[in-house]
Amino acid sequence: MRALLYDPEAPQRLRLGEAPEPLPGASQALVEVHAVSFNFGELAYREGSAQPGDIAGWDAAGVVVRAAADGSGPAVGTRVTTFGWAGGWAELRAVDTAELAAVPDSVDLGAASALPVAGVTALQALRRLGPVVGRRVLVTGASGGVGRFAVQLAHRAGAQVVASVGSPERGEGLAELGADEIVVGLDKVSAPVFGVLDNVGGAQLAEAFALVEPGGSVQAIGKASGEATTIDFEQERHRGGGRRLEVFVVGFPLGADIAYLVDLLDRKELDPQVGWRGSWEHAPEAAAALLGRRVRGKAVLDVVANAQ
Repeated sequence: MRALLYDPEAPQRLRLGEAPEPLPGASQALVEVHAVSFNFGELAYREGSAQPGDIAGWDAAGVVVRAAADGSGPAVGTRVTTFGWAGGWAELRAVDTAELAAVPDSVDLGAASALPVAGVTALQALRRLGPVVGRRVLVTGASGGVGRFAVQLAHRAGAQVVASVGSPERGEGLAELGADEIVVGLDKVSAPVFGVLDNVGGAQLAEAFALVEPGGSVQAIGKASGEATTIDFEQERHRGGGRRLEVFVVGFPLGADIAYLVDLLDRKELDPQVGWRGSWEHAPEAAAALLGRRVRGKAVLDVVANAQ
């Protein structure tokens, strides 16, 4: 089968080549992949762990061609979107049936491929803030894949959403998704916030924590800045405490949450915000655009021409 292989000498370290077909375990379905989506983390943090010839890929959508031997999961012919820590960027993927969800014919498989990591991350992190109806929620890195899902889901949950972006251009379209305020950086955040969904890390995470009101919290989701975070806890004591900062880690399995997001997509109540789409023949171009902050939302690659 063909796959996107890790190649240290290739553009963006990605090369289309031949690889052995996966051998599914008893609780795994074999999926013919039609579309995949790129995530910032799986591209930015490959060094030191990836080996030449490795097949990465967290998100992939396609059609089941072999059902799980243990009887779990969907039947052959079912359209699905899937999650796994590796193996998604290939023509065939073996995936645990607990980490997938069926996709109705009315939903484009490319759009569905954008959901597992970014969508579920935003959903689970928002839940961990607690009830947000009528409360101010700050989303940093709001123009990225997780950020744009977070804005929509927080708005849907009844929050007053403050979206922080790196430039005015990166904030385009966020008001239509439900952002009540759009700010560049955090200097102009007008009032304290109950919760923060932080995708940036570094100094901005410390600034965001300083904006949280008593009883509120921060979910530290990502580190797009590439910087470490320093927080002056003595200063926080002077503020009176009563605020939490939590390291977010996604909870497994993802299948039920993916299914919930697919249903929202099907009902036109969620927009996957696909900012780049093309053939996986152009994977290096897509990776460079995503890492260079030139994609608003998700980058989706079609493995099968005109994947639907």
